Amino acid sequence: MAYTVVSKELAAKTRKLNKLLDDVLKVTGFTKQQFHAKIGGKNADFIDIKNEVILDPDHFVALWMEGMVKYLDDLGDRKESSKYYELLQLLQKHEVVREYTFTFLERTYLRFFTELSKKRPTVDEAVMWIGQKNASYGLLVTPRFSNGNWENDNSEIRRFKKNYWTIGHVLETGLVVPSVEEKIVFHDIEQYLSFFKNTMVRASGSQYELEIAQKYCDFVRNSDDPENVPLLIPEFRYGGIADNHKYRLDFTIIDPKTLNKYGFELSPWSTHGYLKGTKGKLQKEINAEAQQNFEKEMAKHKEYFKKFEIFVLIYTDKDLANINGIFADMENYLNPSSTQTQLKFHVLDDFLKYS
Repeated sequence: MAYTVVSKELAAKTRKLNKLLDDVLKVTGFTKQQFHAKIGGKNADFIDIKNEVILDPDHFVALWMEGMVKYLDDLGDRKESSKYYELLQLLQKHEVVREYTFTFLERTYLRFFTELSKKRPTVDEAVMWIGQKNASYGLLVTPRFSNGNWENDNSEIRRFKKNYWTIGHVLETGLVVPSVEEKIVFHDIEQYLSFFKNTMVRASGSQYELEIAQKYCDFVRNSDDPENVPLLIPEFRYGGIADNHKYRLDFTIIDPKTLNKYGFELSPWSTHGYLKGTKGKLQKEINAEAQQNFEKEMAKHKEYFKKFEIFVLIYTDKDLANINGIFADMENYLNPSSTQTQLKFHVLDDFLKYS
């Protein structure tokens, strides 16, 4: 959300509040200061401000309503003497009071949207090692070189201004080289996209991965806000920097708002299922080898989920015949849509019926 956009939204919210104010004061009997204190005085009690990731103004309003109801429930028999029960009744009875209150809360959110909307990765999550065995790179949040290794300056992770795991992120930090005080720095988006496709992805030797990489490059170039497009991260290494890697995921996308992780595994039969040297073997032996291959592949996905909470989508030969379809799936995660407006209206229905 660009600063100029926020400024315009804030000004629009203030104009709307000024227009509604006289009617609100008439029906409530409060002064402006009294009413604002009632609306905003319990934000930190109604909402877990420190830990909740609040995605947009509607989400903030929905959480505030839920928090008020929980607060009143916790009062038990004392709730009817609470000034917030009085406020709830005014909100239920007068549409103008609801409109004013929700607009006021939306404005509050916009004033603090950076702090409220940004989920920070944990210390462990803030380091990713990606790439092939002899061509691996580190993607960190606040990288610094210390005692022969790369690490994050953990005290600065919360202050990182770019959206995590986006094009803007890698332009800000670059990629680091393991055990060497050397960074690969990208001066613009095109330089990064060229490195992504022609160095990191091409090294896999997969025609499918290369086709997807090209589609991703085109997607970024055509974006209205390319720096905030989530990275399509190639070859995320399960074991981190270790030379003898256990597993790699073909591609990973991390939602910059929620930090939810999604893996994409391209599994053609020729590399993930085909059995060589079966001549002279009994069917029982062939079946045992096939089962072993299958279980190894499934163990990979289960372990990624257990360790990193990455949900992995798997594409086999039938899927790979339609690369456009696979990339269309990826676009759903490159363009994460908000469902908070629907959440607000769902909560509002229960809020108005509360007694």
